[in-house]
Amino acid sequence: MPLRLGLAILLLLGLAVASLFVGVGQVTPARLVAEGPDGPAMQLLLVSRLPRTVAVLLAGMAIGVAGLLMQLLARNRFVEPSTAGTAESASLGLLAVMVLAPEAPIIVKMLVAAGFALVGTMLFLAILRQVPLRSVLMVPLLGLMLGGVIEAATTFLAYRMDLLQSVNAWMAGDFSGVLEGRYELLWVAFALTVVAWFAADRFTVAAMGEDVATSLGLDHRRVLAMGLFIIAMVTATVVVTVGMVPFFGLVIPNLVAMAMGDHARRAIPWIAVLGGILLLACDLLGRVLRFPYEIPVGTIVGVVGAALFLALLLRRQARLA
Repeated sequence: MPLRLGLAILLLLGLAVASLFVGVGQVTPARLVAEGPDGPAMQLLLVSRLPRTVAVLLAGMAIGVAGLLMQLLARNRFVEPSTAGTAESASLGLLAVMVLAPEAPIIVKMLVAAGFALVGTMLFLAILRQVPLRSVLMVPLLGLMLGGVIEAATTFLAYRMDLLQSVNAWMAGDFSGVLEGRYELLWVAFALTVVAWFAADRFTVAAMGEDVATSLGLDHRRVLAMGLFIIAMVTATVVVTVGMVPFFGLVIPNLVAMAMGDHARRAIPWIAVLGGILLLACDLLGRVLRFPYEIPVGTIVGVVGAALFLALLLRRQARLA
């Protein structure tokens, strides 16, 4: 297993290096050497390509781990921030900031978006407790309906206030605007990912249910609150920085779970690495499919993620049949 993880990390590093040299502006090793540290190619590398690559890596790792936490807390493999109303709630929070305090700094926008995301996630979990669920497939459907209602309300308010274009930018993840000084909030998401790894055993026990967790001496409510906080903060930082990346937090944890089960401590390193690989691959694909134009990574991930989501649902249905 360490060997396989090492090979996956090498693949991740290879994609990261490729990401540095793919784009409309010509950046090659030969040009970097010829022009020196103050040349246009080096400036493009340091100001745009390197921050973009780091942002993709951080977002991929954080979203994948946030998806795992949501699945553990909801005790359902078919939920993640974009299928539980969390990302849509974060977008509603951003709209509220733009209306009430348009000059607020980015950190304030992130905190407000995190607060809205937290409330949206708590609402989703509260609905799950009240609705009798005869099938696990009903859980993501409820989340999608809740997210649809929140998104519709956000779109309506944005339309009335002439902010629809800004809201649409949050709905589709896009790394093309990432520059030096405009992605650093994602390090907060990375730090929370590390916290989730340290607390992984607690989340694994909490996923067994409140009664079992309490009998084992775990404060279930405290662990639930910690998990919700991590999910909300990660979702908010990603939405504020690059926009919504749909289905991403659903696919990676499920693929890892198929290979190694539900043990969070063993799964998180794999989810982080594979999350970075998949998001980097989708970002590179979006850059080369219509070169020199670019397809937003949210569109690529949405297509790939939706297809894999349907495949997982059909696989689950076949197993139950």
